[in-house]
Amino acid sequence: MPETPHKGSLLIIFLTVFIDLLGFGIVLPLLPLYGEHFAAEHHLTSAEVGWILGLLMSSFSAMQFLFAPIWGRLSDRFGRRPILLIGLSASTTFYAMFGVAAAWHSLTGLFIARIGAGIAGATISTAQAYIADTTSKENRAKGMAIIGAAFALGFTLGPLIGGTALLAGGQVALSPWPGYVAAGLSAVALLLAAFMLPESRKPGEETDERRWFDPGALRSALSTPSIALLLLTSFVAVFSFANFESTLSLQVEELVQQHGEGEIASSVLQSLVARVHGWGYGKPDDVVQIVVFMAFAYLGMVLTLAQGVLVRRLAGKISEGVMAALGAILAIGGFAWLARASGQGDFTQLLWAMAVEVVGFAFVNPSLQSLISRRSDPQRQGGVLGLGQSASSLARILGPICGMRLFKESPTWPYWTAATMLGVGLVMIVVAARGGKDYAAPDIVSPSAQ
Repeated sequence: MPETPHKGSLLIIFLTVFIDLLGFGIVLPLLPLYGEHFAAEHHLTSAEVGWILGLLMSSFSAMQFLFAPIWGRLSDRFGRRPILLIGLSASTTFYAMFGVAAAWHSLTGLFIARIGAGIAGATISTAQAYIADTTSKENRAKGMAIIGAAFALGFTLGPLIGGTALLAGGQVALSPWPGYVAAGLSAVALLLAAFMLPESRKPGEETDERRWFDPGALRSALSTPSIALLLLTSFVAVFSFANFESTLSLQVEELVQQHGEGEIASSVLQSLVARVHGWGYGKPDDVVQIVVFMAFAYLGMVLTLAQGVLVRRLAGKISEGVMAALGAILAIGGFAWLARASGQGDFTQLLWAMAVEVVGFAFVNPSLQSLISRRSDPQRQGGVLGLGQSASSLARILGPICGMRLFKESPTWPYWTAATMLGVGLVMIVVAARGGKDYAAPDIVSPSAQ
């Protein structure tokens, strides 16, 4: 193992995060199917099944919310590499448990698998801290975009791999193979990190000896100019996106069902349904699930192009504040278009609106993370970025609850709500970008610091 990071370190961190996030992309679209089937075996009422599914969907993010600051502070003290290895080991174990739970039809096992995967996945803040350790302030935005690109690729290819594993087993909602495939991919990421990823913190570097969740450390982070507002803005942005993300499968399902009843004339949807029928899948539930997989893959593809191409090319040429504001404007327009497409039942418009909204979100998220990193004390970046990850996780807990509840009232309400909230977020972005400065150590002041 090399003692210090080299140029290839960012490539290795990208590959490990990407491969691990493939497991997330494989499992996410399947959760409602598995949870609904296993809950039905317990003879629960429809309302009880709804609560069970809500808790199951939020358990992953709930664990990220609780554990991201812990992993961040542990990485500040013991190093980034060992924490990343622990997270990848746990991901391998709990994705395998997901497969076992599917084979045994165990609702309890499904919850344990998702809770454990959430704890393991909370180490994403450590990966962000690793990038912050190994990039300059000028290249920080490009570095943070690596996480977004890895997530987007995992989100794109995960549903495709999961759908293949699911259908290859001959069962729609019962096959354990998607879980086993996700575990295998996480094991590959673990081996890659174990043999090729160096530690990013310098030997002998002082560490923070404070306790976990030390109120003084929290106050110190939030007292940094504009950090509190940036964290709140990050929460608003992710909450808005979660309203859309959580209701997407329900929206696609509704449009496919309307197509079956002859109410929708979208040529794109007709073509997709005809292709699915041509593959030999004629049951309505199979058609819905396959089209949902396609929609998630399309969503991830757009996010990949936005993060991996647009953001990386614009980063450094446009300030993070301007990038985040531009992204918020695009996302607001995308949400409004989603509401219009949903109200009209137009699948083609829905796809275009999804692209606009996702590009906007791709601009906002890494820009906010970069600003938070630039304005934080390097000795506490792990903890501060952990707080940012916790804010995002809290938004992913509350966003789906809000989105699904609003969707039951009207399919357009989640998108109008998201547009309104992100309008407030746009104002906060402008205020935070103008009201803060990069962190500068008392004895070392960068000549390029503004």
